Amino acid sequence: MKEDDERSSVNPKNVPLTCAKCHKGIYDEYKSSDHAIHLDNGDKKFPTCVVCHTAHGVIDIKKDEFMTEITLQCGKCHEKLADSYMETYHGKAYSLGYNKAARCSDCHGAHNILNISNPDSKVGKKNLLNTCQQCHPDANNRFTGFLTHATHNNRDEYPALFYAFWGMTFLLVGVFLFFGIHTILWIPRSLKERRRRKLLEHKESGLYIRRFTKSQRITHIFVILSFMLLALTGMMLKFANMPWAKTLSSLLGGVENAGSLHRFAAIITFGYFAFHVASLIRTKMKRKIKFSEFIFSGSSLMFNKQDLRDFGATIKWFIGKGPKPAYGRWTYWEKFDYMAVFWGVAVIGLTGLMLWFPEIATMFLPGWFINIAQIIHSDEALLAAGFIFTIHFFNTHFRPEAFPMDTVIFTGHVPAEEYKEDRPKEYEELEKSGRLKEVTVELKTSALRMRVIKIFGFFFLSMGIILTILILYSLLFGSN
Repeated sequence: MKEDDERSSVNPKNVPLTCAKCHKGIYDEYKSSDHAIHLDNGDKKFPTCVVCHTAHGVIDIKKDEFMTEITLQCGKCHEKLADSYMETYHGKAYSLGYNKAARCSDCHGAHNILNISNPDSKVGKKNLLNTCQQCHPDANNRFTGFLTHATHNNRDEYPALFYAFWGMTFLLVGVFLFFGIHTILWIPRSLKERRRRKLLEHKESGLYIRRFTKSQRITHIFVILSFMLLALTGMMLKFANMPWAKTLSSLLGGVENAGSLHRFAAIITFGYFAFHVASLIRTKMKRKIKFSEFIFSGSSLMFNKQDLRDFGATIKWFIGKGPKPAYGRWTYWEKFDYMAVFWGVAVIGLTGLMLWFPEIATMFLPGWFINIAQIIHSDEALLAAGFIFTIHFFNTHFRPEAFPMDTVIFTGHVPAEEYKEDRPKEYEELEKSGRLKEVTVELKTSALRMRVIKIFGFFFLSMGIILTILILYSLLFGSN
């Protein structure tokens, strides 16, 4: 008989009993669940065995092929819940093929699915902790406050997530808008500077100013390596639905291995940050000056009133309304880059630790803080990667007068004539203090060393540009 015949064994009403001939125990669970076909009142269509398992292509439930289809099967009826799941770490890892990531059935059950209001439900208040402890044995009651299907789009139901998301969005847009305009204004002036530099090249004396110490250059190499690894693995997870993310995941050995690399890079980041802070403390003690004087001195990387004056003068210079400002040791945009690292390590690092150790974090904070941490961590990382690979790359390497790459962070030295032109205020202070001779050296970098520096630099510049293109493509054409 045909399927639409109520007497047929494959009629939707009869399918469960047909399957029960061999799967009696599973049938007993199913018939008492909220999916049972006998609950069908016409308003809702409840699933039968063949909806999830299919009729003739039944796959062993222990096989990866079946396990990777669970969320897709559930999403046929629970589309919004499936979409919100895909925005969580579990969903993103699942999208990249990580079969150990928690799926619908891990939390809700397979055949004994019950409404959350049912006291016997696996996701009900009474049983939720035990359900979470299947994967997180150290989970506590606060941990269960994690909002699995929450969305930042619902201000009334999830106001904290809504405002966290839009706060980060405004920060992201604001930073790129400000520095985007700054960059556009800079380009015409920078082209003129390039022509001036070409004339200057013929007048170089062979004398160089030491700008960065050896430890600073080594620290920056650690910054480059760790940041690139964090950006690759982090953006891969953020845009997990994109084909390029799946390819990158495979190249890195899968989600689990990529996660280990991400955490390894985070440890390096904490390491160089701690080293830098310690070096600042040592410098302060060596100079024997007050903390306030150390932080707000003219050679400090902390913002001061001079930066506001330099910014105004720079804008005038950009549009041809004034001379080039007499910059000191650090420009205002370099200070922004520097302070962004402090901000980034603090914000991305703290939220990253919360996501890394959610069981510990929820010993002190409610579970929904993990949702907030995910939003902030993800969007702040996007801001950091986007800023470094666009604005910072332009400011440092892609300005016409510096193009294709400024090697000072690797060599540590700048031609004396160039330094005098770019940072006249600092140069003048070095002369007055008698320290100019201390930082001036005759330098000749070997061709081999310069080749190695450029290969290293161009490789990471190229990686940053490629990743930026992939991020832009994902933002424009992806579903995130």
